[in-house]
Amino acid sequence: MSATATGPRQTAAAGHSRPGRLPRLLRGPAADPRWARPAVLALLVLTAVLYAAGLSRNGWANDFYSAAVQAGTKSWKAFFFGSFDASSFITVDKTPASLWVMELSARVFGLNYWSVLLPQAAEGVASVAVLYAAVRRWSGPAAGLIAAGVLAITPVATLMFRFNNPDALLVLLMTVAAYATVRAIESGRTRWIVLAGALLGFGFLTKMLQAFLVLPAFALVYLVAGPPRLGRRIVQLLAGGAALLVAAGWWVAIVQFIPAADRPYVGGSTDNSVLQLALGYNGLGRLDGNETGSVGFGGRGGGGAFGGSTGLSRLFASDMGGQISWLLPAALIALAALVWLSWRRQRTDRVRAAALLWGGWLIVTGLVFSYMSGIIHPYYTVALAPAIGALTGIGAVTLWQARRTSMVGGRPLAARAVLAAALVVTAWWAYVLLGRSAGWLPWLRPLVLACGLAAAVVVVIAERWLPGRAVLLSVAPLALVAGLAGPLAYSLDTAATSHTGALPTAGPSVSSFGGPGGAGGAPGRGFGGARPGGRFGGPGGTAPGGTAGTAGSTTGRPAGSTSGRVPGRTSGRSGGFHGGPDGIGGGLGGSTQVSGSITTLLTSGASGYRWAAATVGAESAAPFQLASGEPVMAIGGFNGTDQTPSLTQFRQMVAAHEVHYFIGSNGHTFGGGSGDATQITSWVESHFTKQTVGGVTIYNLSRPTGS
Repeated sequence: MSATATGPRQTAAAGHSRPGRLPRLLRGPAADPRWARPAVLALLVLTAVLYAAGLSRNGWANDFYSAAVQAGTKSWKAFFFGSFDASSFITVDKTPASLWVMELSARVFGLNYWSVLLPQAAEGVASVAVLYAAVRRWSGPAAGLIAAGVLAITPVATLMFRFNNPDALLVLLMTVAAYATVRAIESGRTRWIVLAGALLGFGFLTKMLQAFLVLPAFALVYLVAGPPRLGRRIVQLLAGGAALLVAAGWWVAIVQFIPAADRPYVGGSTDNSVLQLALGYNGLGRLDGNETGSVGFGGRGGGGAFGGSTGLSRLFASDMGGQISWLLPAALIALAALVWLSWRRQRTDRVRAAALLWGGWLIVTGLVFSYMSGIIHPYYTVALAPAIGALTGIGAVTLWQARRTSMVGGRPLAARAVLAAALVVTAWWAYVLLGRSAGWLPWLRPLVLACGLAAAVVVVIAERWLPGRAVLLSVAPLALVAGLAGPLAYSLDTAATSHTGALPTAGPSVSSFGGPGGAGGAPGRGFGGARPGGRFGGPGGTAPGGTAGTAGSTTGRPAGSTSGRVPGRTSGRSGGFHGGPDGIGGGLGGSTQVSGSITTLLTSGASGYRWAAATVGAESAAPFQLASGEPVMAIGGFNGTDQTPSLTQFRQMVAAHEVHYFIGSNGHTFGGGSGDATQITSWVESHFTKQTVGGVTIYNLSRPTGS
């Protein structure tokens, strides 16, 4: 009798796993349909192509982090602390985990564009694979495939998985932690909760408190849906919390206990403390705008300048809308449907657990991003992409399966209506987002809208005349175009365009700012303003890609570069501040060139000195350090506002012949420096003779005026 009840499913499964039918790699779990494993493998291959093809066109991407990677390949001390320079004067203004990955790659393969950027592409492919595995366990391979596909082609994900900011590793760690939480809810085993906590702890070492935004959702879902008794669930969560503290705290404790004289200054902090950096500038200051240190605004707030006005519309406005919000309405509709579906089910119901896990991730992180008054950049929104993908995939499959069964209000028609509404809203929102880029692929807007409307009509009425498989074959292509064509086009444009500097953005130029309607503002305004058009179907902005450096390069320059110029930096797309005359020096815009004459000067004059040169701000110092391969002191840290070194300390360094040259201000340092940095600049200008080398003002600190 039991064989009769389960025979067809077992027979089908056995057919999938029978030796000789399919290669072992393509078979997958026995319960999965035959198409599942080949489909996900194809998705991963295409994702790898999207994230890695032409990667070197981004050059060093964010010079600030690339210079720190260079330092970490030359000094294990710089590696451990996340120092900006190999002589370990100051650290970057983040914890160093993402640098460690790139530095290990560069130590193995040599310092070049590919060794710096390829780890992020690999982290992106891994995130897509892990999200598929997490969603598939409860909702099946179709939901997993949709979720993974949505993540893969989200424009801001394509941007960040081709860039060297910390966000790529952060997304991977949070996604793997979500997978561990799924396994914990299935098994009730403590080891999975401990693993999730440890992964989020390592996420803290990647981007500090942002990693903890998913923590409330993960803890709540296990507390509600975990299989053990309540007392044991609480104990297990405490064990996970302990693992989180250990994983996040070991590095912090070491840095805090090492005397300040024996380690670099903690960049971005006001008191040389990692805890102050984590809780202040990179922590609570981001929420209330009371930021000090690095690029903080001293209590005035900077969120509006960088990411648009606060409020529920922020994620839909022009600064962030095209980056992340394509399927955000669909994800919210799916979340509401999943909550309603599972409202009266048992405590351990998987549908409700999925809603708590992924919905909690989306709601908490989304609200924080929407209302934080401090600095926020549009690319931060990549942290929402896994949750949006998961909810979209789970919701689509759940609603599709419920279209003939009792779901919402006890009527199958209600499920079809919700699914149709999600299709219409998604298509309409893609139509709005595409309309913000006037003249860019104008044919795509009506196509997306028409497909969405057609899919909705088929979902509602076709069940009466067509069998289920025919409905699926009719709806699926239309729904894919309506939901994915827009973000895919944005992602292809992003991958085909060079992106450099500290404020990259995905997709083509947008022409307006403001709320969901896209009203107000003007192109190029603020930090998230319009970017030059991309190479994928849009006007302008055709940037030649840089040539990858040669493995094992000792100068930090690409092989064959005689000018010291950093290729791939004079065009393409970057946000905010752009370089001034001559394109010399650093700056958030990434328009960077370093002449061969100044490169030769720094390289030939580095012997016997701890720093070949010093200049105000790490953004200004980075291109000179990358071009010469020699340590360049970043006075005042990221933008010259950190109070280190003091004028007295710098004078002592000069007297001890530790710094050879001083590179004068050239208008490219964001903020221009302040306090001690200003005093040091004035002292140098008063006591040393300036000369111009390669368009840059240089002071030889070994030759005071009148010597």
